[in-house]
Amino acid sequence: MANRTETHSALRTLILVAVFTALIVAVPFVMPRVSNAFLYPLEHESEIRESSERHGVDPYLACAVIRCESGWNEQAMSHAGAEGLMQIMPETAQTMVNFGLVDPERYPMDALSDPAVNIEYGCAYLGYLADEFETDEQIIAAYNAGQMPVRLWVANSADADTGFLDAIEYRETRAYVARVLVSYEGYRASYPYAFSE
Repeated sequence: MANRTETHSALRTLILVAVFTALIVAVPFVMPRVSNAFLYPLEHESEIRESSERHGVDPYLACAVIRCESGWNEQAMSHAGAEGLMQIMPETAQTMVNFGLVDPERYPMDALSDPAVNIEYGCAYLGYLADEFETDEQIIAAYNAGQMPVRLWVANSADADTGFLDAIEYRETRAYVARVLVSYEGYRASYPYAFSE
């Protein structure tokens, strides 16, 4: 009887050691994917890829903007009236249509809560800002604060010979730029092959 108990005990120990060893081996491979998906969720990859490509935008930047603007909430609505994943103002959507950057037949302006529509307008706006400004920091700041303040901050930073980030006068915009840049690096590190051909 004692031998049978010892055998069961040894078998249980062996099984526990095997399970523990498997966990030690598996955790480094599984945990980064789990934590990355939690910290940097990624949805609507095909829409992001297509709109980013169409407007010459880094898709990881679009993801970072979505994360910081809406937290991937398709129904997000700001108190100012910005809508959807990329928090697009109806006036901004109209401007993108007026500039011929978005086809309103394919992407109706009254459907900004639709992810594909919202991503199209958001990427069009990021692409437009990329043509107006030189750095990612300036583009991100303009997405948040508008173009006129950013032009002033660019001029001030050149006059004072300081960095652009130091010239940003709005604390909210300075924090927003930092958050988007951190998210951008997080997405690039978490999904290195998400948008490759």
